[in-house]
Amino acid sequence: MVTAIAIPIVLAYFYWLTKKEMQTNFQEWIELENIPEEAIVSGKIIEVNEYRERFYYHRYNHITVLRVNTGLKEITVKKVTPLMKGAVPLRFHEGEIVHLYGNWKQGFFSINRAIKQSEGA
Repeated sequence: MVTAIAIPIVLAYFYWLTKKEMQTNFQEWIELENIPEEAIVSGKIIEVNEYRERFYYHRYNHITVLRVNTGLKEITVKKVTPLMKGAVPLRFHEGEIVHLYGNWKQGFFSINRAIKQSEGA
């Protein structure tokens, strides 16, 4: 009699706990794209590396790591884009001149927005 009552309660509790954890991870995943624009880095792209990274079970991020020469020094820049249905990550090419808006995080510059400068300007 006790197991007929206790087992469904335990299962319902773990279902609720798992659902709550999935919602929390979904919010963290979505917030990866929203970075405050506190600083600007402008320069020429020296190197571009792109890869896909698993965030949580079936959720992935597209990571773009750039090395940018600002004229004074080389800076490592990172753009994280959650791979949602229909999401198109920004594509960068070596030699492009860019203006990157974002902030400094953990030793590298995190991008929120990028503006590519045309070659003639």
